[in-house]
This record gives sequence, structure tokens and C-alpha cells, in this order.
Amino acid sequence: MRFSNQFLTNLIYRITQSKWLIIAFIIGFILLLLPTPSGLTLPGYRTIIIVIIALTLIITEPISLPGVAFIIIVLQVYFGIGDANLIARSFMNDAVFFIMGSLMLAVAIIKQGLDARIALGIIRLTGNRTRRIAFGFTALSAILASFIGGPTVAAIMLPIGMTLIKNTTADSKKAVNLSGLLLFSIAYGSLVGSIGTPSGGGRNAIMLIYWNEFGAPALTYADWMLYVYPLVLIQIPVLGWILWKSFTPEFLQLDSGVRKLKVQVAKAGKVHFSEILAVAIFFLVFLGWIFLSERFGLGIIALSGVVLYLVTGLVKWRDLDRHVNWGVIILFGATISLGTQIKTTGAAVWLANQILDMLGQSLYSISLVTDTVIVTLTTVLANVFSSSATVAVLAPITLNLPGDTIHVGLLTVISSAFGYFTAVAAPACTIIYASGLLKAKDFLKTGWKMGVASIILVMIYANTYWPLLK
Repeated sequence: MRFSNQFLTNLIYRITQSKWLIIAFIIGFILLLLPTPSGLTLPGYRTIIIVIIALTLIITEPISLPGVAFIIIVLQVYFGIGDANLIARSFMNDAVFFIMGSLMLAVAIIKQGLDARIALGIIRLTGNRTRRIAFGFTALSAILASFIGGPTVAAIMLPIGMTLIKNTTADSKKAVNLSGLLLFSIAYGSLVGSIGTPSGGGRNAIMLIYWNEFGAPALTYADWMLYVYPLVLIQIPVLGWILWKSFTPEFLQLDSGVRKLKVQVAKAGKVHFSEILAVAIFFLVFLGWIFLSERFGLGIIALSGVVLYLVTGLVKWRDLDRHVNWGVIILFGATISLGTQIKTTGAAVWLANQILDMLGQSLYSISLVTDTVIVTLTTVLANVFSSSATVAVLAPITLNLPGDTIHVGLLTVISSAFGYFTAVAAPACTIIYASGLLKAKDFLKTGWKMGVASIILVMIYANTYWPLLK
């Protein structure tokens, strides 16, 4: 009797702990039994089912997120969306190389102690107050991302933020809110800034191509900034306020952390040759990202930098093996693979058309309705797969809607940057999640607030400021 009671207790406990895993698969099984919707291919329908299962598991996190990644991979094969080799090819691409290389570059920077020197430089500008430091992180990340892209900035800033957190307290459990405040300032700041110029992200370049194909007047680099950069500057303080309210830090001043930072830098002494060499290599990678990424890819350039760090002895493989979060790389690869199948099976276009058709063509004569549909639809899809893929799929649809093509196109590309809701919605979010200091639910906790704020701001901005430019 004692054995049976213990067994029953353990069984109930396991079921309770895994309830969302069970719920997700029950939902998936029920959907599999239903007929395929009209106009949607069977692989496309099954891909949507996997998306529903994956999003449920990513948000509720009944198992670790790398475990969710494996579920995504195996279900694609079991559901007949593609064979093992096809799914494997879609899993590993340049975007995954970029995430992997970025995390390795961050390890190399920390290994040389450069993160402490850069962090101290930022502190000298902002002072010791946590609120000013967080705002400094947000503003710097946004401004840099507007020119060199959000993922690049997140990779640069992550070790700096982690150094400041580590120097404030050795126990990360005592700095949960501080970690959220600083790391989300980096990731969300990068997303906010990435819309500012054509070089801020691949989706921006994609939209320029579509405008040309649709015969729309092309925006110059300066024109783009004139249309969009004020929105970047408006969103920076809004983001800072939302993050402060969502993650009111345990330490209102980082005096202890700053003192330790100063001692750490003082002990390191003058800048050594190895640090100069490390900066030079990273600067070469940085230049490669700007000028050579279209030819060779961001990922290959990042891995080239890793090779240089290894060859020069600035970092050892055991350092990379020990400190790189391999689970995050697997998770990002799995979501990239799923995003690829959403596009190739026609599921993305089907979803977009279904949502657009729900309102009926007559309502699109009302510009506010059209704008609302574009921004909401793009935001939702951008949180399911990459922003570039979202623009690639949606732009041909939204540019065909009534209204000015520049207005509609900019709304599409701007709202594709609102990937705030999950750890895999944007590379910048994936990179900060790799720190191990954040939980998946933290993204939803603050992401919905920033999402709503960004949607409202862009709607007001587009319908008040843009008409003045014509």
C-alpha cells in the first residue's frame, strides 16, 4: 500500500509538472485529426500545428528550451514535412553560424578582460545610478543597432552587461530584476534601433528591393532616416520606462559593482598587447559585417573572427566549450528550420491571406484599418519566425493593399522589428537568453507591454508625422 501511494504521489507530481507539455500535445493531436483547411497544403497545415505546439512550450517552458528545439526537429520529420536530411540542412545555415560565432566572440572578449574596461567607460558617462546606467545601455544599443544591426550590438554588449551584474553580486538570484533590466535594455534597445537606417537589418534591404519591384520611388539612406529615426528616438525613453517598471532593480545604485569594476581594471594595469590584438580582430570582424556580409554572410565572418582568436592563442577551445551556451544555438537552429518550412510549405502566405481576408476588401479603404491590420499581422508573424522572413513573405501582400507604397512598406518593415515576446523571436533576444540569467517567461512579462507601446506609437507616428513629409 505504501508503495502504491508513493507511486501515485509521484505520478500526480509528474503530471502536474508536465501539464503544459501534455496540453500542447493534446492540442496538436486534436488538430491532426481535423481536415486540412481549404487552400492549405497538408505539410503547411502540419507545420502550423508544430508552430502552435512550439509556442505553447516556449512560453510555458515545462521543459528546457533546448528540449523544445529537439521536439521541433523530430516533429518535422515525423509529420512528413521533410526527411531527416532536408530538416538537417534547414537547421544549420548562416544565421545559426552567426549566433554561434557571436557567442564565441563574446567569450573571447571576456577572456581578455575587455568587457570590464568597456563597462567602466560607460559608467564614467552615466554615473553609478542604476536607472541612468540602464538608460545608457538602451540608448547606446539602439543607436549602434541602427547602423550595424541588432544581433551585432547584442553580441558586443552582452559581456559588458554580464560583467556589471557579476561585479554587483556573486549570487545571481539576488539580482534577478537587475539582470532583466540591463539585459533587456540591450536586446530591446537593439530591436528599437534596428529600424533606423537601411543598414540596421536585412529586412530593411529586402523592403528596398520590393519597392523597386513595385515601381515605388526608392528612399535614399538620408530619406529613410528622415522618415524613421525620430521614431527610434521616441521609443528609447518609452522602452527605458517600461523596463524600469517591469524590472525595478534590487540595487538603485551600483556603487559596489562599480568599485569592483574599478579595482578589476586597476589590477589589470595598462592595456596589454593581447587586448589590443583582440580589439583589432574584433574590429576586422566588425568591418567584415558592414562591408562583406552580403558576399560571405554574417555567420562566416563571425566564425572567421573566432578562428583568428584561436590561432593567435587569445582564447582556447576549452574556454569556448565551457562558456558557450550550446543549447541556445540548438534552439535557434530549430526555430530557423521551422521558419523555413513555414515559408516553403506556403503556410505563411496562407496565414497572412486568411487574416487579411477576415476584414474584407471594403474596409481597406479606411487607412487606419489598413495600418492596424498591417502592424498587428506583421508583429504576430515576426514573433513566430524571423523578421527578414516576415518581410519577405508579407511585403508582396501588404504592398498590394490600398494606400501609399512607402507608407505601407515602412509600416511593414518597422513592425517586423517588434519581436519582443519570446527568447527566439529575434537573434538579439536569443543572444541575451544565452546568458542563463533570464527565463523564457521574462520575455512575455515585459514583451507584451513593449509590443503594445510600439504598436500604438507607430500608428500615431505614421499618421501624424509622415503626412508632413509629403
